[in-house]
Amino acid sequence: MWNPRQRRLKPLACGMEELRRRRREREAALRKARREQQLVSKRLLREDAQEEIGGEAAATTLGEAEVQQLLRLAQWGTDEKEREKALVSLRHGLQHPETQQTFIRLESSMRTLVGLLTSNRALLQLEAARCLHELSHSEQSTVAEACLPATSYLLTYLSGHSSDFIELCLYTLGNLIVESEAVRRQLLPQGIIPALAACIQSPHAAVLEALGYALSQLLQAKEAPEKIIISTSAGSSILDSTLPKHMLRLMLPGPKLSPGVAVEFAWCLHYIICSQVNNALLITHGALSTLGLLLLDLAGAVQRTEDAGLELLICPVIRCLSNLLTDVPVEAVGGQMELIDERVMAALFILLQFFLQKQPSLLPEGLWLLNNLTANSPTFCTSLLSLDLIEPLLQLVPLSNVVSVLVLTVLCNVAEKGPAYCQHLWPGPLLPCLLNTLALSDTEVVGQSLELLQLLFLYQPEAAQDFLQQSGLQALERHQEEAQLQDRVHALWQTALHG
Repeated sequence: MWNPRQRRLKPLACGMEELRRRRREREAALRKARREQQLVSKRLLREDAQEEIGGEAAATTLGEAEVQQLLRLAQWGTDEKEREKALVSLRHGLQHPETQQTFIRLESSMRTLVGLLTSNRALLQLEAARCLHELSHSEQSTVAEACLPATSYLLTYLSGHSSDFIELCLYTLGNLIVESEAVRRQLLPQGIIPALAACIQSPHAAVLEALGYALSQLLQAKEAPEKIIISTSAGSSILDSTLPKHMLRLMLPGPKLSPGVAVEFAWCLHYIICSQVNNALLITHGALSTLGLLLLDLAGAVQRTEDAGLELLICPVIRCLSNLLTDVPVEAVGGQMELIDERVMAALFILLQFFLQKQPSLLPEGLWLLNNLTANSPTFCTSLLSLDLIEPLLQLVPLSNVVSVLVLTVLCNVAEKGPAYCQHLWPGPLLPCLLNTLALSDTEVVGQSLELLQLLFLYQPEAAQDFLQQSGLQALERHQEEAQLQDRVHALWQTALHG
């Protein structure tokens, strides 16, 4: 059996300040890791279900001569019906990458298509826009850049009267934006941000959803924090526009809430928050309040319905709240947040139960929010205890090492608040849980378990005696020679012996 006296224990800074410093450093690294890969994608609109189902299999690859012939017919056909038919055939051909490359290689092909886009014939305009939309869906940046002559017209048509045409232009712009920095460099001075800000006043849900998609593509650009979300030049920026305020308005729960629109704008908000440019401004616009109310609404929804799509909105809402709370302590925002009561804690546990049953991959998202709620807030720690949620929380520990670390981190947040909180934690089901986690081989899980024990020993000295009486010595002995854990094990012994 290991005897702690066998080696001289060097003095360790194992008091509260050292623990807080270590936890701040670790949580900073965790926050960085939580900013996950962006959801860069493209979307394709087709005008009827049959064409959507048929896809590329129903289209025919066009050669150079065929493309030229269709462009001539579209431009100079004998009547509008023949011209429209030529554009429809061209559009079907442009569903193939080979035809797209043929099209952009042909001299004046884009000029012809832009001419048709700007004609005074509504049906020809629509078909030309659909051809551009097919091109925008290409995975080749050269194809997107070939569409540059059309972008200013697409922006102009965002102020038109046809909601279907506006929707098509927004999705086309969204596809082009994500593909090429050259496209974004052209769109910004052309006024894409004011144009998008004007669209957000639309009464049409389909337009708003398309707007959210285009905006999210713009916000995911690598240059977004410096040139799009804020701007160092005289140009427009997202935060200087009315977009954030209206986005939050469209995310408020109520009978007018459109789930599809809310999903798009929740991801937009997520990208803005992750840029860390000016989250305080979002809070002054009521972001925390809106997100808190939406969280409560979603918790009610998962209890009422079996809708499998709810997680599409829950995920970005939870991420937005989590990341906002890393920048601003909960207590500092005062009365703005309807979060400061037990309803949010109860709602979050309803969602955790939903994740456990339906979407286990989202459990870490919910636990990360719980961590950020409890990190600086005695109020939320009190709610966690008063609602008897410690045992349901501990039941999540065996699910995975990632979940274990997050649960243990939340419990550290509670223990850190002082003796009164530790009294509610110990011993109960926590003691056998910690003995089990100390038996694991995962260094991060064991390290977080040691940290929680150290907090308990500092504030609840009898916890050390209880722990040692329940085979705690053997549990520690298992990790005494592990390089990453040695100092923590010995610091824990010092606290147990002299705490």
